[in-house]
This record gives sequence, structure tokens and C-alpha cells, in this order.
Amino acid sequence: MVRYILDQYRKYQTTDQQLCKAADEMHFKAKTYYNYLHYSRKYKEINAEFKGKGERTVEDTARMVGFKLPHDPK
Repeated sequence: MVRYILDQYRKYQTTDQQLCKAADEMHFKAKTYYNYLHYSRKYKEINAEFKGKGERTVEDTARMVGFKLPHDPK
């Protein structure tokens, strides 16, 4: 993916001898690719952490979201 982005930058560099795409367009494309890659990785991390592992106990679920259950005073 990175190689493709760099090839696109080189292909559409601004020179006096050729027509080029608008300068902002390549920055927009690069930012779009960056966001895609960044949030794809974030999605994989979050999905791995919270992926369904079957039934969870109430204690496991509470711990996962940062809560503590009160202890039974028996």
C-alpha cells in the first residue's frame, strides 16, 4: 500500500513540463489511505479484544467494562 502511494506521488509531481493533478488532491488521497490503514488496524485490535468468545460470566463482563461487583456477604 505504501509503495502505491509513493508511486502516485512520483507520478503526479508538479513540474514545468507536464500537467499534474491539483496539489491538494494528492495530499487528500494520502490522508485517506493513512486513515484507512490506521483505522483498519484499530478495528482489528478492538475486534480481537471484544470478539465474542461465547457466554461470559457477569463478573467477566463487569471487569471488561471496568466495574467491580459487590461481594455477597454470606
